Amino acid sequence: MHQTFTLSLSLLFCLKEPTFLNVYKTVLLNKTFPHHSLHSSNTAESGLLQLSFYLFLKIVSFFLSLLQSLKGSIFFLFWHRKMVPLSSQALLLILSISLFLSFVSSAESDDGLALLEIKKSIRDVDNILYDWTDSPSSDYCSWRGVTCDNFTFNVAALNLSGLNMDGELSPAIGKLKSLVSIDLKQNRLSGQIPDEIGDCLSLISLDLSFNELYGDIPFSISKLKQLEYLILKNNHLIGPIPSTLSQIPNLKVLDLAQNKLSGEIPRLIYWNEVLQYLGLRGNNFVGTLSSDICQLTGLWYFDVRNNSLTGSIPQEIGNCTAFQVLDLSYNKLTGEIPFNTGFLQVATLSLQGNKLSGKIPSVIGLMQALAVLDLSCNMLTGSIPPIFGNLSYTEKLYLHGNKLSGSIPPELGNMTKLHYLYECFQCPLYPFCNSCWLDFFLLFSELNDNQLSGHIPQELGRLTELYDLNVAGNRLDGPIPENLSSCTDLNSLNAHGNKLSGTIPRAFQKLESMTYLNLSSNNIKGPIPIELSRIGNLDTLDLSNNKINGSIPSPLGDLEHLLKLNLSKNDLSGYLPTEFGNLQSIVEIDVSSNHLSGSIPQELGQLQNLYLLKVEYNNLSGDLLSLASCLSLSVLNVSYNNLAGDIRTDNFSKFSHDSFIGNPGLCGYWVTSPCHAPLPTIRATISKAAILGIALGALVILLMILVAVWRPQYPHTFIEGSIDKKPVSYSSPKLVILNMNMALHVYDDIMRTTENLSEKFIIGNGASSTVYKCVLKNCKPVAVKKLYSHCPQYLKEFETELETVGSIKHRNLVSLQGYSVSSTGHLLFYDYMENGSLWDLLHGPTKKTKLDWDTRLRIAFGAAEGLAYLHHDCNPRIIHRDVKSSNILLDQDFEAHLTDFGIAKSLCTSMSHTSTYIMGTIGYIDPEYARTSRLTEKSDVYSYGIVLLELLTGRKAVDNESNLLHLILMKASNNTVMEMVDEEISATCRDLGDIKKVFQLALLCTKRQPLERPTMHEVTRLLGSLITPSSNPKPRLNPIPSAKVQCYMDEYKNLRTPHLVNCPSMSTSDAQLFLKFGEVISQNSA
Repeated sequence: MHQTFTLSLSLLFCLKEPTFLNVYKTVLLNKTFPHHSLHSSNTAESGLLQLSFYLFLKIVSFFLSLLQSLKGSIFFLFWHRKMVPLSSQALLLILSISLFLSFVSSAESDDGLALLEIKKSIRDVDNILYDWTDSPSSDYCSWRGVTCDNFTFNVAALNLSGLNMDGELSPAIGKLKSLVSIDLKQNRLSGQIPDEIGDCLSLISLDLSFNELYGDIPFSISKLKQLEYLILKNNHLIGPIPSTLSQIPNLKVLDLAQNKLSGEIPRLIYWNEVLQYLGLRGNNFVGTLSSDICQLTGLWYFDVRNNSLTGSIPQEIGNCTAFQVLDLSYNKLTGEIPFNTGFLQVATLSLQGNKLSGKIPSVIGLMQALAVLDLSCNMLTGSIPPIFGNLSYTEKLYLHGNKLSGSIPPELGNMTKLHYLYECFQCPLYPFCNSCWLDFFLLFSELNDNQLSGHIPQELGRLTELYDLNVAGNRLDGPIPENLSSCTDLNSLNAHGNKLSGTIPRAFQKLESMTYLNLSSNNIKGPIPIELSRIGNLDTLDLSNNKINGSIPSPLGDLEHLLKLNLSKNDLSGYLPTEFGNLQSIVEIDVSSNHLSGSIPQELGQLQNLYLLKVEYNNLSGDLLSLASCLSLSVLNVSYNNLAGDIRTDNFSKFSHDSFIGNPGLCGYWVTSPCHAPLPTIRATISKAAILGIALGALVILLMILVAVWRPQYPHTFIEGSIDKKPVSYSSPKLVILNMNMALHVYDDIMRTTENLSEKFIIGNGASSTVYKCVLKNCKPVAVKKLYSHCPQYLKEFETELETVGSIKHRNLVSLQGYSVSSTGHLLFYDYMENGSLWDLLHGPTKKTKLDWDTRLRIAFGAAEGLAYLHHDCNPRIIHRDVKSSNILLDQDFEAHLTDFGIAKSLCTSMSHTSTYIMGTIGYIDPEYARTSRLTEKSDVYSYGIVLLELLTGRKAVDNESNLLHLILMKASNNTVMEMVDEEISATCRDLGDIKKVFQLALLCTKRQPLERPTMHEVTRLLGSLITPSSNPKPRLNPIPSAKVQCYMDEYKNLRTPHLVNCPSMSTSDAQLFLKFGEVISQNSA
């Protein structure tokens, strides 16, 4: 040690070497630095490095000055005589500096070459790593994703996450000896994890999640003694968990979820006292849960959901006092729930989907920290413990799918947190989330499919913010509590399949947020309260299979959002209300098996969304002609009535014979009775006079044809229109040209080309128009839209609107080329789009073209650009009023073009004089419109959000009895939202994170409150950040996230004490990852 100290001092006392001093002073005074002294890509780090180097030279200068002043002193003489001569000291210092610089240069060379080897094994199709080159001027510390140590210049961190790169991870990764962090998540890397990764002995964090890696987890990872975060989830890894992982002393997070790992969970892992997060869901683990689990004294998150674990839950589970989240769901666990479970202090306890039996331990009612309790889909028996009323912080309660019996305890009325929570609750799942924007449903009180008996407790009326109450499939009796009307936030009430009696409470009119009411299959009597017509948001009303009597209240026709109405199997009498013709949203009407009389209202034939109509087993009379115009009708049953008349209309040919049986008065090809008796066969002879008459008639017809052919052709004219020149009124149809592409053609050209708009040229039908394809000579094809409505009193306003629309030009808007107006109809001429509408490609009968993820993303972006132009950049600004997938047309390159903008307002004005006209299309209409009858830009945003959901799921906005948005919200409650993603997306998407962001964006756009929705400019910015231009060799820039998306961060960043952190969810479900984006679900969601 004395020699080391002596040598160290010798390196400083270099006073007899003027050459070294001069060099040193030159460096110090001129502040010049070696080329490789600054290797951080971050300018702030570079500045800090310069300052550090400068201070270091200053300190050396101070020591040299001090020694210079001591020259000749006793200390110096002693040093000079006893120690190494100063000339040798200078030599040693120069040698040491040379060795240091040589070491740095060698490290630089090795790390740079290793990075280039890594690049060779990656297929960088988007040229993301364009700056990774071996040119002399290239500094690898400034390469994308590379961070170097500020002193040694070794590579310290490698972050290439979310860059859509495929290929394999090169073994050269092991040459980067100084790596502290590796983050390659959300790519498409395949192959095996190289064993050489165990050579990165300084590694603290390793994240390879969301790739396509396969093979075993390398045993060499256990050599990484500094490792704290090991995240390998969402790959295709197989084999067992290496037991040697227990030898990593500092491991805090181990996330191996969603792989294909098998075998038993190594018991040695349970003895790591540092481990805080253990995620093993979605694998094939077998064996039993070890009682050693509670040795993990620091573990707060334990998730083995969806494996094949067997046996019982260990009795010692109650000793795991550090647990905050315990998810054992969807395994094969048997036995009873241990009594000691009640000693846990967890916020989430999920045991659903096992084979647990026995009674629910009452001690669970003492778990004061419990926010989510899911015991559903087991074989539990007994009653619901009344002590559950003490769970004052429980926000979700799932008990359905068991064999519970007894009554619903009135004490549940004390669970005051069974409601929507409008602020973040304590949740340790995502401790990185500093700002919470979650508006998440916290109660779906599921008690259905048990054997509960007794009454529905009156005390439930105290749950004033209850959102969803499901008691279906039990044995409940007695009346429906009237004070449930105090639950003013109640969105869904399902009491189907019980023995409830009494009448339907009239006070239910207070449930203004109610969208779903199902009281079917009970013993309810009395009339249908007229007050139900005041629940304006109701979309499903099912009162079937009861003993309801009286007539059907005609005000039910005011429920403009109603999609499904089922009043079948009751004792209803009277007529079918003509007001049902106002149910423009209705998809399904079932009033079968009653005592209804009268005729089928003609107004039902005007319901363009009606899919199912069942009126069998009544006493209806009259004919069916009114239904012939209902083209959307796919399910029809009018059997066993007193209907009569001809049903030979083609629209009835798609229905079976059974749909009409039991109506003796009906005749036609689809019933046994023909409409006219066949005439007797008579052998007739033709006289000579008849032959002569026929010949003369044929001659006259021939002469008329010749005259028509030889008639002189008179020239036709067209009128060129513009915004500055208003069209002149003509008695005959006129063509107003707004684009010179059509200037060579006249009205007759279009009529002749389309054979007077023959059916064979139809390319689309809508509620207000039919579209034809017209290929004009020497001109691009045009789409001819024929409007059904034409009202002369609004003609001038309509033309003015069209002139304005014709002036609007944008690459994502369909240009109006011209129009024709007349007393017989209006025609609009647009650019023809080769790939039709988005609706056709997503939902059409053929669906010839597959839409991959990149194409869908570009379509979403293009439609958003067009809508943003209308809202923000167009003068005057325009509200579209009918954004839907059928109004998004695609050209030959699948570029999106928004159509039908600017004319919805004048069109509905012209239609309002004859009937009630609803702006927009069912399934896309802003819920706020029902209250205010007013559409704004945010109404378009809502409709656009529905289109995004269509793109993501491939499903229709409204399909039969299902509403897409409602279905998404329901799936979110069951943690199965990812099941909704279209298979074509799953097969082609490179980055699961992008799907989640678009899902989140769609839910933001469909927020109930308009002010909470983004603007279309904000929508385009977010979508634009997800698109990588193929023509741009440089990588796309990641935009700075707004406040609404700040929560969407690295899942394991800044891990901290769970109970001190506010966060928005309690589960790692995909649904809740979506919901981190913002306040995307609320009690007011449509």
